[in-house]
Formats: sequence, C-alpha cells, structure tokens
Amino acid sequence: MRRKRRRCSHEADPARCGPRRDPSARPPAGPAALLHGLAAITGLAAPRLIGGLVEDVQNGTTAAKVNQVILVIAVFIVAQSLLTRWARFKSFALGEQVLAELREEFVDNALALPIGTVERAGTGDLLSRTSRDVDTLSRTVRFAVPETMIAFVTVVFTVAATMLVGVWVLVPLLAMTPLLWLSTKWYLRRAKGGYLRENAAYAQMTSSLAETVEGARTVEALQRYDERVRRTDADIRGSYLAERYTLFLRTMYFPVAEISYLVPVVGTLLFGGWLHINGNVSLGAVTTAVLYVNQLIDPVDRLLSWLDELQSGGAAFARLLGISDVQDDRTPSGRAPSGELVEAKDVRFSYVDGRDVLHGVDLTIQPGERVAMVGPSGAGKSTLGRLVAGIHPPRTGSVTVGGVGMTELPLDELRNQVALVTQEHHVFVGTLRDNLSMARPSATDDELMSALAAVDAREWAEALPDGLETRVGSGQLALSPAQAQQLALARLVLADPHTLVLDEATSLIDPRAARHMERSLAAVLEGRTVIAIAHRLYTAHDADRVAVVEDGRISELGSHDELVARQGSYAALWTSWHG
Repeated sequence: MRRKRRRCSHEADPARCGPRRDPSARPPAGPAALLHGLAAITGLAAPRLIGGLVEDVQNGTTAAKVNQVILVIAVFIVAQSLLTRWARFKSFALGEQVLAELREEFVDNALALPIGTVERAGTGDLLSRTSRDVDTLSRTVRFAVPETMIAFVTVVFTVAATMLVGVWVLVPLLAMTPLLWLSTKWYLRRAKGGYLRENAAYAQMTSSLAETVEGARTVEALQRYDERVRRTDADIRGSYLAERYTLFLRTMYFPVAEISYLVPVVGTLLFGGWLHINGNVSLGAVTTAVLYVNQLIDPVDRLLSWLDELQSGGAAFARLLGISDVQDDRTPSGRAPSGELVEAKDVRFSYVDGRDVLHGVDLTIQPGERVAMVGPSGAGKSTLGRLVAGIHPPRTGSVTVGGVGMTELPLDELRNQVALVTQEHHVFVGTLRDNLSMARPSATDDELMSALAAVDAREWAEALPDGLETRVGSGQLALSPAQAQQLALARLVLADPHTLVLDEATSLIDPRAARHMERSLAAVLEGRTVIAIAHRLYTAHDADRVAVVEDGRISELGSHDELVARQGSYAALWTSWHG
C-alpha cells in the first residue's frame, strides 16, 4: 500500500503551510532543449565551411574569398556562444526549480514517515540522506543533467551532419561502438550497486559518529574509548572499501572509453585519406568529416564524464525516493470517533518479531479520568503509552478512541484527539513565538503567554531580551533542559487535545518545581483525559486510578488508597519511594 501523504491545506491554514508553489511557474524543458539544438547546429557550420575552403584553395581562390569564409565562421562561433549561454541559463534555471521541488517532496515524505520506522533506521541514516544524498543530487540536477543534455543534443546533430558528408564515415564511427558499448555495459552493471553501498556505508559511519558524540559523557564514564574507536575505525574502513570499489570502476572504465572515442578520429583520417587517394571522395569532404568526428570528442567525453555523476546522483535519488515507499503503519477508515472513551483490548506488541513486550493488556480509560502508569524500568509503561497515543499499532488486539482504532485515524485528526509528550523535546531554530505557535498558528500573544503561564514558564519568558520575539535554538539563545520541557508542555496546552499521554514529561525539572508546575497544569487540563507515566509516585497519588505495569502486563489497577491497602507491588513501591 502506498503512503497517503499528510500535506498542508493551504486554503484552511495558509499561515502554517506557507506560500503554495505553482507548478506552472517551473520553466518548461522545451525551450532549453531547442536552444541547445540551435547552438549545436550553429557549431556545425565551421567544419563544413572549412572543408569547402580546403577545396577552394585546392582549386584556386582569392584572398577576399578566404576572408569572407573566415568572417562567416566567426559569426557562427559568436552565435553559438550566445545560444549556448542562453541555453545553459535556461537549463540551470530548470534544474534549480526541479531541485527545489525535490527537496520539498523529500521533506514532505520525511515528515510523513512512521515514527517507528525513523527510530529503527536511526538518526545517522536520515542525516546522511538529508545531507550527503541531497548534496549529491544537487550537483547532479544543477550540473550533470544540463551538461548531459547539452552533450547529447550536440552528439545527435553532429552525427547527423557527419552522415551528410558521406555514408563512408559510418565505417570509422562504428569501429568504436563495440569497445564503448561493452565497457559502458560493464560499468553500468556495477556502478549503481557500488554507489548505493558507498552511501549506505557513509550513513553507517555518520550514525556511529553521531552516537559517540551524543553519548560522549557515557563513553567517558564507562571508559569505552577503545571500543568506540574500534567501531569508528571499522565504519571508516567500510566506507573506504566502498569508495575504493567505485574508484576501481572509474579507473577501469574511463581509460577504455577515452581510447574508444579517439579511434574514429584516426580511422576517419586513414580511411578518408585512402578513399581520396583512390578518387572516391574529395579532400574537402575528408577534411569536413575529420573535423566533425573530432568535434564529437568533446560532447562524448562530457557524456562519459557526467555518466559517473549521474550514477552517483541516481543512487542518491533512489535513497531519497526510498522514503516515499515506506509502508504506512496506519489505515484510515474514514470513521469519526463517537466519543472520548479510550480502550485497549488484549493488546500485544513487539519491537522484534517473536519477542512481545506487552502481553494481552486490557485497559479502559473514561473521559476526563486521570490514570497513572507506574512500574519498574523496562516493564512496558512507555510502550503502552505510545500505543495509546497512536504512535504504533498493536501486533494483536486493539487500541481505540471513541470506538475507532488509533491507527485508523489520519495523523492530523489523531493529534486533535490524543497527544503525547515524552522526555524528549526539541527547540526549533526561530523565535519563541515560532516554537509555540506551531501547535496553533492562529494563537494570539495573550494565548501564547497564558499557555506559558500554565506551565510556570511565563516569568522566564517575559525576562527574555525580546520576549516572544527572542530567537532560540541551535546557535541562538540556549534554553535549559527544564525550559525546553516547559516549552513542549506549553505547546501541548495550545494544541488542546482531549486526551494527553505524559511520558515522564516533567523528568528534567527538579521535584519541587515539577510538583508546582503539575498543579498549575492540572488546572488547565481539568476535564481532560490524562495518562501519566512516571517514576515519581506523587503523580500516582493524585490520579483517579493507578495502573501498575510489570513484565508487559497490568498487574494491579485501582486508586492509590485501594492499592496501598492491598499491600501488593504498588504498596511496596510507595513505601520504598515515600521512605
């Protein structure tokens, strides 16, 4: 099943989506091809005129005639230069437009990827696609494609003009065909796979380096230097071997190709000279043919040179296009939820085939109820929360809101129903206003400040140099982890879903501040369904019910007082935490 893309509705929300790109604004390819053809035709005049001049000189001519031919050749050369410049401009403009659309399509596809797919692939793979592969494709679209089109058009017209000189020219031209065809076939058969392996090896190296940098303190604390160095060396060696293979292909192919397209020049001169000696063709025809065949060297050489870039660009394009072929993890049914009741029935889920982390979980959450999930690390709390938030579909069973499966709702509609806030957060480069208004583009300044106030962030936000206009994020004003987490929670307030899944959402704030902020947030979230996943048990104390998750199952379910009275797992956790 092909992915159904999540695209902006420009009519419904132009502020969020930005200006619509008009496909009709793209420069058509026809004028560029026509200009290249005209430039190639003007370039064919000089050899014909020179060949005619040779015959005139042989038969006797005047200096005025020679000067006239030279002037005409000069006019054609100037015309060819002007047409070539104009044609290149049109080609490069078309290339930039196509590249811009490819980038937009890539961003659209990347944002539509299932989160589980992104997590399995790792940040290094996506980073290499957005950096190295996009750069490679940029070079291909900007230079390789226009240059290849120019060379191809020139070759076609030059060969046609050569045939007009005489059919005999086919003999030396065809002499190069077997060698060039066999070497090109040998190269193309291996090049695509080689460049795909090269890009994949580079992605692995990038992922490993990013992981080492992000976990530098852990590496230092556990003294895993040597292990990380060995892994990095292995990744670098893998990238080196992949690049050496493609280099081997080039060093084998290009020398053979260069010999193959030099053969016709020598062959035309020798064969044409033999025909002229025997009185079959004129000296002017031989001169014209040799000049035409020699003129083929440059475009053929460019075709072969850019062929390597086209192979690399094709591999990059395949990797960029590959994300659009990722199978969707949800199938919108078109049904609308009939309420806000959240139910999980006989839910089983696994990240790896054959190893379930949830085992037949049943849980019903009434509208407006506050449920806390507690339990030891690795018990499956966060996994269950992600299923309730519609991040992953269950392997078996169902997770529904208002009777409709979470993965049966389009993502935009799902996020209006259920929102997930985790320990992970991100501050985007831009103003504080930009970071907040992405949750609700139509929000006013008063609404933005109210959302900040709801999470105890208004005081520090107002103290910023430019208030809501202060630029934050990478390279700008750095927010502390606690401030970044408050910003994420403020977005949640603005998004205003009826069901919230808070997965350790206040873990980076000190306990006293977190307690105060959660009380403020509770006032804003009054009447909403809240599923809170936390190790701090005061969250469970305030909840309507507590679900104790152990070994992928809900072992206890009830209010705080009920579970303490049972003297089970929760009571032991409470006693241990409370002292």
